[in-house]
Formats: sequence, structure tokens, C-alpha cells
Amino acid sequence: MKSQFPNEGRRRWHLRVLEEFWTGASFSTSGLDVNAPATKQPLAPEVLQDGDPFDQLSEGQEIGFLLRTDFSNEDAWQAFCSNLRDSEREFAEALQPDDSNTEERTSPGQGIRMEAEEDSDSDNDMDSIPTPLINVVNPASTEDRLIFNKMSNLAALRLLNDVDIRLSPSPPPGTTRIDPPNRLIDQAGWQEIYSGMNIWIYDTLSNVDHCVRLVSQQGNVYGTATGDSWRARGTHICDIQFNIIYLGMQIDFGGLDRWDYVERKRNLDEANWRIT
Repeated sequence: MKSQFPNEGRRRWHLRVLEEFWTGASFSTSGLDVNAPATKQPLAPEVLQDGDPFDQLSEGQEIGFLLRTDFSNEDAWQAFCSNLRDSEREFAEALQPDDSNTEERTSPGQGIRMEAEEDSDSDNDMDSIPTPLINVVNPASTEDRLIFNKMSNLAALRLLNDVDIRLSPSPPPGTTRIDPPNRLIDQAGWQEIYSGMNIWIYDTLSNVDHCVRLVSQQGNVYGTATGDSWRARGTHICDIQFNIIYLGMQIDFGGLDRWDYVERKRNLDEANWRIT
């Protein structure tokens, strides 16, 4: 794969490998035990260490990306960034040792579940919390803006996160698997997933509602999809990002499907496009 496409990087090579997995003649539902443990990865370990052109965006200490994907209103964007930085400073001040125990923090948003590990090293982690928390990606050149302009959730994941697959969540008792199948939800018992820094997307609607899309890296309830998103206010980004990374917060809406269906449909359609 590397010799065929030498000018690409790790993430694109991995997507090409998985494209062959999804579309290969040997891939079918016959003989597949969807209850078996996912012990075999389609990606060879030696390729996981390859470099990628966009690795430079994650070389800092930040723990999340904010991607600008709309360039129609500079004033709205600048105001949003100013408010974000103000909220980052306020959040950092609130974490000073004299404040209340961070375990008692609450987060904005409905349906958010906390899962903090009992034997974690969270106290030590608190000492190394980066400032700022969020890496703001604001493309400057016309060429770069064409890459990010109106970017979908799936496109953002594929650009800045690393792809893999896992067994899809099990359908609830008495229900059947989705039809037609889709790799972002369930294709022959498998699901395409991503890992890396969390991605927040500033889009056209952000100019008006001052919210951004928080992109999920996998679907945790059957029927939800990798790349699903929901809108969070810009002033809540730091609080939510902190809780995701340091306190194990998961967003599942209590098992209900409250993700943005329009964005899901867009992702599901794009997932069927061949990697070219």
C-alpha cells in the first residue's frame, strides 16, 4: 500500500487497507461468529507507527481539536474564539487546589454518564492538565480552507484520528440488524471506529447558535453510528473535554438516540464512497 501511494500518510494507508477489508470478496456474513472476541486486527502492527502529514496538529499538549469548517463570518468566529479562551482561563482557575474536589464537578448537558475508574491516577493527572485544553485549527491558506470547508464528521475523523474496526454493539433482544448494513453501525457484525483527540467542529450554524458539533468516535448503542454528533455551547467545551479525558465521562443520553440525524445520514452516505 505504501509503495502504491508513497505521498500519503498513515491514516490514508489504513483507510485503504480497511477499504479492501470492507469490499473484498472474502468478506461476507457467512461463517462469521459475531460473538467471538475481536482478537485479530486488519492493520499490521508495523504500520501503526508510520507518520502522517497531519500529526503535526497533535504535537502540542492540548487534548481536543476545534476545527473551523465555515469561513463566512470572521467576526462571529473571532468572538467565539475569544469566549473559548475566556472559558479556558476560568476553567483553569476553578481547578486550583483551593477549590472543591474535582470529583464533585458537574457537567452541562443531558444524558451524560460518568465512569471514573477507582484505581486511576487521576490525582497525578490533575497536576499535568495542559493549558490551553483545545487546539484551535483555523486554516489560513485558500488550499487548506478547501480541505476543511463544510467538512463532515466522518471526514474530520479520517483526517485527524486513526481508524480501526471492532465488533459492533449487539442489537437489543427481539430486533434485527440494520438493513442495509453500514460500516459505521454494523456491517456483518463489524463497526468502523476511530481513536485520537476528540474533535469539535465549528460550522455555519455556529455563527448563529454559538455551538459546535462534538463528534463521537464510535457508536456505543446499537443503531447509533461512528461519527454521530450533538451540539454543545462553546462555553461548555472545556468542561466537557476535561470530564471526558480525566473523569471518564461518556455521552450516551441514557441509552436514547438523541444524536443529530442529519449529520448521521451525511456520514452514512460518505462511508459508502470509495477511498480514491
